[in-house]
Amino acid sequence: MTKLMIILGSVRPNRAGGPVAEWVRGAVEAHHRSFEVDFVDLRELALPFMDEPEHPAKKAYTQPHTIAWSERVDAADAFILVSPEYNHSYSPALKNALDYLATEWKHKPVGLVSYGGVSGGTRGVAALDPVLVTVGLVKTSHSVEIDYVGTHIADGAFTPDEKHSALLSHQLDDLTELSGALSALR
Repeated sequence: MTKLMIILGSVRPNRAGGPVAEWVRGAVEAHHRSFEVDFVDLRELALPFMDEPEHPAKKAYTQPHTIAWSERVDAADAFILVSPEYNHSYSPALKNALDYLATEWKHKPVGLVSYGGVSGGTRGVAALDPVLVTVGLVKTSHSVEIDYVGTHIADGAFTPDEKHSALLSHQLDDLTELSGALSALR
């Protein structure tokens, strides 16, 4: 069974990401029973801004929150990042969570579910790409981009279009294939 970590990358109050991430989790649990899900809400995780004295590549962690985050990420086989677009980029909380670690991400697949206004978060994803490559994550060929996300949320629940559901299904297939292929490198 593939251990899939879903990371909700927004920490804002009244965020659209909560309903989107819950949709992702529900879709994974309902339709892809080959995954064991670890759901991470960065607001609940509450990592302070990087406070480790050594570079993450040394893995010489001193803070209990870093050690716990390292163990949790290390245990995952694959990731889905649910990421907003802020000012043509991605959230600082997501950047911080990625930067805390180094080797724990390496040779693992990542899928992206982005959301925003007219662009559906694509500019945020484009800004995120170099970070993913640098930490060694391997991006899936399918991404879910949700434009005008607010029009899909009613009473705190996200309702996807058919294309969103289809892309998420393809992304989960990609994550399964890539996780198996990359496991030998880990």
